[in-house]
Amino acid sequence: MTIADAQVQPVLVLGLGNQLLGDDAIGLVLADAVRRAKSADARIEVVDGGTQGLALLGRLDGRRGVLLLDAFSDGSKPGTVHCVADPLEAAAARAFGAHGSTAGELLAAARMTGVLPDACVLVGVEPAVVQTRIGLSAPVRGALPEALVVALRILERLAGEPQPCTS
Repeated sequence: MTIADAQVQPVLVLGLGNQLLGDDAIGLVLADAVRRAKSADARIEVVDGGTQGLALLGRLDGRRGVLLLDAFSDGSKPGTVHCVADPLEAAAARAFGAHGSTAGELLAAARMTGVLPDACVLVGVEPAVVQTRIGLSAPVRGALPEALVVALRILERLAGEPQPCTS
């Protein structure tokens, strides 16, 4: 039986990152906050994807939407919250995530295999420190409340009628 054969929640929240690389853990911390806020919502599954990379491909199958939570760098000030409506297109321009394979590689493989959900949004935070260390930097830790609000707003859109985010 494949995941497409099983009953899956329409929306997947996928936290990505490496907790041993400082601010790269923001996706995991944010996913945990979303899990606490949405624990009773049967439309949503929250997964700590860590550094599993392409091993997460099957998790995308059968979904209407996916919300990726990850570190995302475009050179902005550390702690800047990003909402990327087309993360696959953004990934073509730059890789994001300091872990194994990037979210862009996962999304590209999902598109190639036909399991990419119709709606896919990335909420990310600009990292300050991506090096071996435990814990988030002050700017990234300070961005958590804003990032959570943005993620929950986008999640409601995805769980309703999928549509890209607007800033």
